[in-house]
Amino acid sequence: MQKPQIDPWIFWPSLVVILLVTVFLGFNHETIEPVLGELLTSITYKLDWAFQFLTAGMFAILIWLGFGRYGKVKLGTAKDKPEFSSFSWGAMLFCAGMGTSIMYWSMMEPIYYYVGPPFGIEPKTPEAAEWALTYGMFHWGLSAWALYALPTVTIAYSFFVRKQPSLKISTACSGVLGKYADGWVGKVIDILVIWSLVGGLGTSLGLGVPMISSVIGEIFGIEQGLFLSIIIIVIWTILYCASAYMGLYKGIRKLSDINVYMALGLAIFVFLVGPTLFILSNFTNSFGLMVQNFARMSFFTDPIQKGGFPQAWTVFYWAWFAATSPFMGLFVARISRGRTIRELIGGILLWGSLGGWMYFAVFGSYALHVEINNILPLSQILDSQGGQAAVVALLKSLPLSSIVLPFFLILGFIFLATSLDSATYILSAIATKELKDKQEPARWHRLLWGAVQAILAVSLLLIGGLKVVQTSSVVVSVPVIIMYVLLAASLIRWLKEDQAHMIPEQTMVAPDREPSKRSS
Repeated sequence: MQKPQIDPWIFWPSLVVILLVTVFLGFNHETIEPVLGELLTSITYKLDWAFQFLTAGMFAILIWLGFGRYGKVKLGTAKDKPEFSSFSWGAMLFCAGMGTSIMYWSMMEPIYYYVGPPFGIEPKTPEAAEWALTYGMFHWGLSAWALYALPTVTIAYSFFVRKQPSLKISTACSGVLGKYADGWVGKVIDILVIWSLVGGLGTSLGLGVPMISSVIGEIFGIEQGLFLSIIIIVIWTILYCASAYMGLYKGIRKLSDINVYMALGLAIFVFLVGPTLFILSNFTNSFGLMVQNFARMSFFTDPIQKGGFPQAWTVFYWAWFAATSPFMGLFVARISRGRTIRELIGGILLWGSLGGWMYFAVFGSYALHVEINNILPLSQILDSQGGQAAVVALLKSLPLSSIVLPFFLILGFIFLATSLDSATYILSAIATKELKDKQEPARWHRLLWGAVQAILAVSLLLIGGLKVVQTSSVVVSVPVIIMYVLLAASLIRWLKEDQAHMIPEQTMVAPDREPSKRSS
């Protein structure tokens, strides 16, 4: 079998665009940051309705696909079996999608909502406390994972059923784009996807590096600064490059398994030593509120009072998840051979949501408990010293904090590494011409993209441009709305075309077809 070759029309333009845009944004971040900030605010306020309908629409399509006749379609041939166990598969998709973000926001987000609640509720009241965990679970639950799931289904169908030879978003859109997916339109789509991945790096590092730096400073008494941040990035680079170099089977899968075991261990510890009954009761109450008000929260835009809550939180989250969805779709599709569409949709929605709900239930409830019972002035620490200091203070309030802090530190390193190794793998896959059967991108190619991410991260830290790159990646979510339409339309068109060849009342397998450049 021929070794995977780079696609020069994606590889070189992507590197050039990343270099030029990063340098431009980085060195002009003081002037560009307010402009991008205003643009992002304009997007979240003027397109709030679009993102709310997009998210709800994707969820509705997934329910139709999962519970309808197409749910039985197998992603692969009749002989194909899942390459990974359900646990490892779920672990990889959860770790790739969450990273250190879930560690930070599961603790801090409920506190933000407690002091700045939705629906015009008075801050720091019992009603505000009731909604604090509810909205966190909503934002990190079914709707968010629906934005990841739809691209995944289309890409997996394109790769494993239609036998398209490349793992690219442009390829998955070819059901609608046809020959244009091979031209400049397809190249622009793939380069935008790569930029959204780079912006995702900015988001991950923007949260992860300061949080890990604060924990290291607390444990070792080291002064936080630029040098420590660079050391943290170097350690992360070694971890995720080693994992990506070993590939899906020996590297990414094993690191994700370890990650989930450690994350579960920490959650169980806090659940047992913390206010166990309050955690159970608060989760139950919040889950009920979320189910009861799911439609209201899904379409809430606050046009009368104009408090800004849905735009600042819900719409921003949907834009963020939409911007990073191409990466998640490509990665999860690659590890999903042999599963049915129903299994794929159910697995993404349930594995992702349950993991997020568990972390919010345990850490969010614990944070609320210490705040509302005046055990720890968490909201004051958050306001005066920042989120990272609040995370450290919360961890220190736990029993055996001298053990919890180092454990949290190791978990933080592994959590982000499991996101970045997946990103490195997918960056190299997008810039590869063809990947057949169980082929993986060349090892040197994976290492190259790992090095590019590390160099970009250190450079942006040195010039202070991480935030502006992060914001620019969310702005990319606007054209991604069009991408969702193309992906959904391509999938439905392909399913209807293949319907006549499917076997009724059994696990349906689309007809065997030879690999081709495009099948539109």
